[in-house]
Amino acid sequence: MIKKVQNIAPGLLLSAFVAFTAMLISSFIPGDIIGATVMALLVGMSLNFMLNRYKIFNAGVSYSAKTLLRIGIVLMGVNMNFSEVLSVGKYSLFVMIFTMATAFGAGNLIGKLFKMNWKLTNLLSVSTAICGGSAVAAVGPVIKAKNEDIAYAISSTFIFDILTVVVIPWIGIALGMSNAGYGLWVGTAVNDTSSVVAAGYAFSDFAGNTAVIVKLTRTLFIIPYVLIFSVITERLEAKSEGKNGRVSVNLKKIFPYFIILFLVVVALRSTGVIPTTLIPTLSKTSKFCMVMALSAIGLKTSFRDITNIGFKPMILGFIVDTLVVFVSIGVQIATGRF
Repeated sequence: MIKKVQNIAPGLLLSAFVAFTAMLISSFIPGDIIGATVMALLVGMSLNFMLNRYKIFNAGVSYSAKTLLRIGIVLMGVNMNFSEVLSVGKYSLFVMIFTMATAFGAGNLIGKLFKMNWKLTNLLSVSTAICGGSAVAAVGPVIKAKNEDIAYAISSTFIFDILTVVVIPWIGIALGMSNAGYGLWVGTAVNDTSSVVAAGYAFSDFAGNTAVIVKLTRTLFIIPYVLIFSVITERLEAKSEGKNGRVSVNLKKIFPYFIILFLVVVALRSTGVIPTTLIPTLSKTSKFCMVMALSAIGLKTSFRDITNIGFKPMILGFIVDTLVVFVSIGVQIATGRF
């Protein structure tokens, strides 16, 4: 045990250093335009040379990218309350059926036209469909995506979110949208949580509150998508090994058990077992774990890896994101909820 701690300590400290640096830099940028998670990815990538030069950091960085990521996702459940999700999320679930179908349908169609690998295609789609960087970070390891693909998908989301934070409030005002309608639009169409907060509250407090709850409802979809992609990955790997016919899946082997813990935390939060006074601390711990995990992913990825991927995935991400924005508001108009 002591030996293992000694082995991972250098990499953990480096990941923590990158995380603190990213949070500090992000705090100086007005409007939360560049969140700490994206900044952690960028700072980590700028220090990628350290992992190549000093192997002592590798074990701890890998631990941060995998284990701390799961801890962060589990604790993320403390921000959710089933009663709030049910009260605001009833109609938003209807809108999400269309936005998620658009994200995955259009994403995979364009991905095939562009001859992109299915992992990067679906990371871009899941980012748009669910909750930006958090969804990419959760699904990426499940489908065994490359670090550069994970970093690329998060970067693509970040660039689009900057545009939405600036443009969407003005569109909402120009269209004369109601507070509830605008909040639903932002909550279902904007990706990263920090961008949802920025765009939502730029319109009104009520719209911001609605947008955040709708966004949290989307976040719950991490659960089924992680399970679905676990099964898909297992089947594809079995086929690549030359197994013919219907491939049986060992659910016990591939089941992401941290998802159960995530649900347990949501349930404890919803029933009041977790004291209200503890929620801010646990929420901050969750965020820091996520920032450390993305710091580690950044440390394991070079800017050259990102540039080698090319522009087609970025184009795909922008097309899918734009389609979801229009589909979300289109469903509201069609159903008279605008």
